Amino acid sequence: MDQQVNRIGVLTSGGDAPGMNAAIRAVVRSALARGIGCIGIRRGWNGLISSDFVRMDTSSVSHIIDKGGTLLYTARSDEFRTVEGQDKALGTCKLLGLDAIVAIGGDGTFRGALELSRRASEAGYKLQVAGIPATIDNDIGCSHYTIGFDTACNTAIQCIDKLRDTMQSHERCSVVEVMGRHAGYLALTVGIAVGATAVLIPERELDFQRDIVEKIRRARLAGTTHYMVVVAEGAGNAMEISRRIHEEVGIDPRVTVLGHIQRGGAPSVQDRETASRMGYGAVQAIAENRGNCVVATQEGHMVILEMEAALKMTKKFEMDRYQILEALTNNCGNI
Repeated sequence: MDQQVNRIGVLTSGGDAPGMNAAIRAVVRSALARGIGCIGIRRGWNGLISSDFVRMDTSSVSHIIDKGGTLLYTARSDEFRTVEGQDKALGTCKLLGLDAIVAIGGDGTFRGALELSRRASEAGYKLQVAGIPATIDNDIGCSHYTIGFDTACNTAIQCIDKLRDTMQSHERCSVVEVMGRHAGYLALTVGIAVGATAVLIPERELDFQRDIVEKIRRARLAGTTHYMVVVAEGAGNAMEISRRIHEEVGIDPRVTVLGHIQRGGAPSVQDRETASRMGYGAVQAIAENRGNCVVATQEGHMVILEMEAALKMTKKFEMDRYQILEALTNNCGNI
């Protein structure tokens, strides 16, 4: 017989992403609509260890759907990686009477949730967990889209458009570093959208002559006097790239590292709507005792995936999009 779900906890963990608040709101209101109590766990898994929580109601999540960041704060927890830390977290779950936890974050967040559920099962305590993918890198293998990606792209585009104005005025080269340690989705999407001269991504081994020097040279021969190079942080150091451009091409680039500005700001329509659907889907799965799952998007549809299987999935990088970039910029005089 299915266990009745009376109370769930919700937390955000890892790097923050625009739309996390919309997901929290959806979880809380979807739970309350089903007569399920909801507890907000602050500061991720650290909060579950230290019993840092707040009771949530409808008013708790009013006027947050348009806010960046996360109402519940976020953190990474080394202690939670240990058995002792997980036991403390489980103790808090028992104390609060939690039947389930919705964890909003990335792969690391989901692995922590799955370990906690297994630890609870070993202790004879049923604890369902559901993961909601939220990361600006869009690098979660099981989901084609993750909350925060669209907003981060729009933020980067707005910054680069402003940089391009001054680069054009001074006839300069701009090297812009965007986030993406292990995935180039953000850099490539932004690069296509701003008409970058060159884009460097972790998925493509750098050939400096081919990927930068020749592209700048062709653009100059076509009449361009300003250039935009977008670098994913995992593909190279922007300062080093700038130095080599100066040495090999003879121009003096300006470096801009966008950094954490990409994590902030009001979430876009896509991120608000996706977060709302994912939050609703997570509560629905838990209420139907389909926990230990990830709410993902595939081919534009929301799907509920078994968490262990979801964590084994990989995402194939769409390298044909890089070919689109090259076709639109090679031998072109204008961005």
